[in-house]
Parts: sequence; structure tokens; C-alpha cells
Amino acid sequence: MLPQADDFKAECDALYALLKPLRDEDFAQPTLFKSWTINDVLGHLHIWNWAAHMSLVDEPAFTEYLSKIMHPDLADQPLREREKIFLSGQSGQALLEEWHSYADQMAASFRDVDPKQRLKWAGPDMSARSSVTARLMETWAHAQAVYDALGVDRAEKDHIQNIVILGVNTFSWTYATRRETPPGPLPYLALTAPSGAVWEFGEPSETDCIKGEAVEFCRVVTQVRNIADTNLDVRGAVATDWMSKAQCFAGPPETPPAAGARHRAA
Repeated sequence: MLPQADDFKAECDALYALLKPLRDEDFAQPTLFKSWTINDVLGHLHIWNWAAHMSLVDEPAFTEYLSKIMHPDLADQPLREREKIFLSGQSGQALLEEWHSYADQMAASFRDVDPKQRLKWAGPDMSARSSVTARLMETWAHAQAVYDALGVDRAEKDHIQNIVILGVNTFSWTYATRRETPPGPLPYLALTAPSGAVWEFGEPSETDCIKGEAVEFCRVVTQVRNIADTNLDVRGAVATDWMSKAQCFAGPPETPPAAGARHRAA
């Protein structure tokens, strides 16, 4: 059983409930994430959900998709433009329904698979657990731009622990993708969950540590907030350096948003 599949579904359901009352034209509203519209966010999530699902149920279809979207002839086009080729022009409520329905189907497919089953991906192969956790993280992170644009505070749930763990597990990855060596071991983390539970990682320390709300840690490692825009208590050289560039997602190194660049609309 993969509980992360149900966690992924719960995050999708929350975003769906937020967007269902909107008019079609509202989906053209830009967000503070690279000026992506809500349509852009949904389209991006949908096409890569489809890819992750294909990697599980139809590997040849996934391989064909990857070869097309990464084709050298499209190298001069932004990824968003390449993704649109596969979206058949859907937008607004039609895209919302298509994305949400497919997310349900994907969650059902992942729910009962072997968590350790290896799956192809755009980067290194990964386990089924890592694949659906990555989709949860992507959904949560990109949805933050939508919640911000609509001026809504998200009701967080403890399933963000999956993102916390992903953030912890990619401590070394943050440096590897920059061809750097971590300046020391993983700092001590004491993070308060939405439920009030405290999640701890690393060796206890008061001199090299990160303490505060788990959701704020998630915002930093997914790069939807600058560390300066959180109330996290960050102490020590290693913790400070990591939080300045933490990156829990795959791909080349990305620069976190500037202080104040990402925020909830009034």
C-alpha cells in the first residue's frame, strides 16, 4: 500500500475545491511564479501527472512522450510551450475537470503497487513511492502560487510530512546539483506539524539547527518562499547556507525567489 497516493489525492482535491467556483476567464489570471497563469499551472501539473502515470502503467508511452517533449527540434521553446502541444488547447473549467479526474485515476493506480517498484523518469529512475511523492510535492508547490494569487490561506494537513522528508533527503542533492560539497552534516530540524506534532531530524543541536513551522520549511525547500519571508529559526553556518538555496526537486540548480517576491495577495 502507498499512503502517499491518498496524500497526493487529498492535495489535488483541495486545489480542485479552491478552483471549482471560478469562471473560465479567471483561469487566465497570472500568478507570481514566472507570471504563469492558473491555466499554466494546471496544464503543467496535468501533463506530468500523465507522464508519471504512464511510467507506471505503460512505459513505452512514457518513453515516447519524453522523446517528443525533449526533442532537439523543440530545444529553443520554453517547456511551457512544449507542454501545450500535448494539452489540446484545454483551459478553464474543462482543464480543471480533466486534471482532477486524471489525478484520481493516477492515485488509484499507485495505491496498491509495490513502493519499491522502479519507474523510468526524465532524470534517474525512481521508486513508485518517490514518484507519487514527487507528484504530491509538485502539486503542493505549484498550488501555492494559485492560493497566493487568489489571496487564500491554505488549510495545511499533516501529509506535508512527505514534503518535509523529501526536503531532508535532498540535503546533499541541493549541493550536488551545484557541484558543491555540503559544508557539514545535516543540521538538526525540529518542525511543528499542522496538527501540533513535532517532527525531528538529524542529531540534536542548538548551534546548527532549523526550528519552526513545518509548512514554512516546505515552502523554502520547494522554493515558493525566500527564507527571509519565513519565521524559521535558522542557526549555524550549515543550516544558513542550506536554507539559502535548498532545492528538493529534480533538474538543474534553481535560484530561490528574491525576498518579498512571492506572497499572498491581499
